Amino acid sequence: MRVLGIDPGSRYLGYGLVEWRGRAAAHVTSGVLKAEASQPLHRRLLRLSNQLQAVFELYQPDAVAVEGVFTHKNARSALILGHARCVPLLLAAQAGLEVYEYAPSRVKKSVGAGGGDSKDSVARMVARLLSLPNDFQRADVSDALAVALCHVHSLRMPRASTSGARRGAADSFLARLKPSVVRAAS
Repeated sequence: MRVLGIDPGSRYLGYGLVEWRGRAAAHVTSGVLKAEASQPLHRRLLRLSNQLQAVFELYQPDAVAVEGVFTHKNARSALILGHARCVPLLLAAQAGLEVYEYAPSRVKKSVGAGGGDSKDSVARMVARLLSLPNDFQRADVSDALAVALCHVHSLRMPRASTSGARRGAADSFLARLKPSVVRAAS
C-alpha cells in the first residue's frame, strides 16, 4: 500500500510517499512543491495543483493522508490554509482515492514525538523511522512524511474499545520501533 502524506500550504506544499512493505514502512519519495509568493492566491493554488497532479500520476498512491487544520490566531491565515487544503482533497477525489485527515498532535504522537514537540523532533523521528538522513529541505517535507506514517500506523494498530486495550496497542507499536527510538519514547 502506498500512502501519500500531505502538509498543505498556499506557498509550500510538502508531500511524502511511503509504502507499507510487509512489516515496515519504506520511503518512496518526498519533496516540497512551491508557488511564488508574489502571485495571487488562485494562481498559487493552480501551480500547486498542477505539480501535485504530476506526483499523483507518477507515483499512483493508494490513499492520501492530510494534516488537519489547527487553530490559528490569525483568521486570514486559517482561511488561506483552508483554501490550500482543497488542492489535495480535490485531486484525491478526482483520482478516486480515500482521504484521511489527522490532527497535528496525533501525527506527532504517531511518530514518537510528543504533541507539543517541535518540528525538529518530528523531523528527527521521521528520519529515524524511515532510515533517512535528517536533512529535509523544509519542515513541510518531514511533516508530510509524518502524516503518511500516521496513516500507516493507524492501519496497523487494532481498534480498541477500552483505554487499557489502547495502551496495549501503543505498547505493541513502540515495541516494533528500533531500540533507540523505544528508549527515547519511554
